[in-house]
Amino acid sequence: MKTARVIDYETTGTPDDDNAEIIEVGFYDVDLDTREITNKFQTVIRPRGEIPPVTMAIHHLTIDDVKDGPEAREIMNIILEGADVFVAHNAKFEQHFTPDTKTPWICTYKVARVVWPDAPGHGNQVIRYWLDLDIDSEKASPPHRALPDAYVTAAIFARLLDEKTVEEMIHISKYPALLKVMNFGKHKGTTFADAPLDYLDWIVSKSDMDEDTKFTAKYWVRKRL
Repeated sequence: MKTARVIDYETTGTPDDDNAEIIEVGFYDVDLDTREITNKFQTVIRPRGEIPPVTMAIHHLTIDDVKDGPEAREIMNIILEGADVFVAHNAKFEQHFTPDTKTPWICTYKVARVVWPDAPGHGNQVIRYWLDLDIDSEKASPPHRALPDAYVTAAIFARLLDEKTVEEMIHISKYPALLKVMNFGKHKGTTFADAPLDYLDWIVSKSDMDEDTKFTAKYWVRKRL
């Protein structure tokens, strides 16, 4: 295994939206031997449909910005070829828009939650500043654009290689993360192991929290029964 391809997409919507499309692609490769960040690629993508105002407000890409770009199918081979492992922050998002291949995925969001449970948050920009990563601020700007976000994620991934092997990260990324500390709500700062059982029950059965939080709450409910 030689090359990790760190991918970021900007889209017209979320995976829950059947009509959501990619409108920008950015990636960097990370050499797994040297940890050097290399081989950048970026392009806007011409969608078939419209870009909703709510998503334009995030990435500030308009139809005029992307109308001359290729279609996603025209550049997908560029994304897929030459990578031994794909990497993304919240990788299930990028996986949804990428053709299914046998290439494994690493989710830096999930791995970061396992490796740095006490971080104040686990978004890629929060992790960037919390770790005080030595990165090029120009390459990391503006946020919420594909290539800068891929660059920040690549720097986080390179740092995670100090803590976990690629194989360990692939394994972690296949499953919801078992979290340590609650970073939310009235029990913020409490470990899941010490949280009130009725609060854990509420997380599992009534909350709209993410799969990692629900998975951890369910784990500790069963552990304490």
